[in-house]
Amino acid sequence: MPTVLVLGATSDIAMAIAKKFAANHYAIQLAGRNTEQLKPLQSDIHVRYNIQCTIHSFDALAFSSHKAFFGSLTPMPDITVCVFGAMENEDNAFDDFESAHRMIDTNYTGAVSILNIAAKYYSSQKQGLIVGISSVAGERGRQSKLIYGSAKAAFSAYLAGLRNKLFKDNIHVVSIKPGFVYTKMTEELQLPKLLTAQPSEVANAVYNAVQKKKNTVYVKWMWRWIMLIIRNIPEFQFKKMNL
Repeated sequence: MPTVLVLGATSDIAMAIAKKFAANHYAIQLAGRNTEQLKPLQSDIHVRYNIQCTIHSFDALAFSSHKAFFGSLTPMPDITVCVFGAMENEDNAFDDFESAHRMIDTNYTGAVSILNIAAKYYSSQKQGLIVGISSVAGERGRQSKLIYGSAKAAFSAYLAGLRNKLFKDNIHVVSIKPGFVYTKMTEELQLPKLLTAQPSEVANAVYNAVQKKKNTVYVKWMWRWIMLIIRNIPEFQFKKMNL
């Protein structure tokens, strides 16, 4: 039975991804900082799908612990899904570098740290698959997502480079760009229904992308064309826009 490691497993999106793979007969490794919070999900997967599901302590910001964490997994995962991320108030992040630093390290540095380790292992085995949850916010710098968007832009570039680097070793890397998603993190925001996905839609997109070995997936198809338009607005005009 193949095994999926879900990094940042306490988020709504991560929980939906874990359930989707469990429903399709994958063993699940749930990794996160708050292991107590993962126990109900573990029980649900056990009862609902009769699938092996284990819990592992993982902190995206504890970089020095990542190698030991990954090496301790039994069995070693066939698929690693990087879901963790952080989106703080952008005005605060602009004024307070500690806030900016947390967003950068969570959305980019921590992801690179753990995925480099997973990538090296998969490369040595000549098999494996990596999924990274990035964001459409990284496709063009905007004042409203100055720090978050730039970190996600870096993560998207990293995933693309990793896909290129690992291709010769038969390792596939998937980039997922959800756009807006209804989660606890966004529950106070007024989101456009047509452009906003449910966590289950993200999970379906991840699962299908893994099965078909897709490269970059927009969960809501409209985002591909919206971002194409935004990327092609001339800079002399774009810099004047309140986006």
